[in-house]
Amino acid sequence: RVSEKTEGKMELEEGDLVNKLILLFVFDKMGMPVTEKTLLEMCASRNNWVNYMECVECLGELVTAGFVFKTTHDRSDYYTITTSGRECLDSFFTRIPASKRTEIADFIKENRMTYKRAQEYFRGYYKNDDGSYTVHLKILDPSRTTMELKLNVANRSVAKTVYGKWDSNAAEVYSLIYEKLID
Repeated sequence: RVSEKTEGKMELEEGDLVNKLILLFVFDKMGMPVTEKTLLEMCASRNNWVNYMECVECLGELVTAGFVFKTTHDRSDYYTITTSGRECLDSFFTRIPASKRTEIADFIKENRMTYKRAQEYFRGYYKNDDGSYTVHLKILDPSRTTMELKLNVANRSVAKTVYGKWDSNAAEVYSLIYEKLID
């Protein structure tokens, strides 16, 4: 087993080193805080860059070592690379195979906005006692709720329609409300 010391902060075996570097590379390329769910979806479920259990374990170790910073907002944990994490990535960057770096960079370039919207836009609906439905819509950023709307609608069909349109219309709705009320 090959072990290395990275600035005395964490001991890494070769396989763990590459997996942790892959996670740091993903954080670096995303350029924004991501939830654990998003990270696992990208790295383990959709692409198999790091297996699920190793991804969870590596994330925890990266946080403990100070290479990734964790914040909590609206009951969701967000993770982002730290300066130390970038320095570690810069030092060991070449340990990630070039083909894997290209694959990750291309995937993130193509899918970044989809993941960003999935994290920023919350939507849900529920039935009220009177038979109507409430549609709950939010625009989030990692540190605060930017906008929150609750709409009472007549039936489940309308609730599903509003729910289905939120992701593609949230930015425009926010802009219109902001313009009408603030400008």
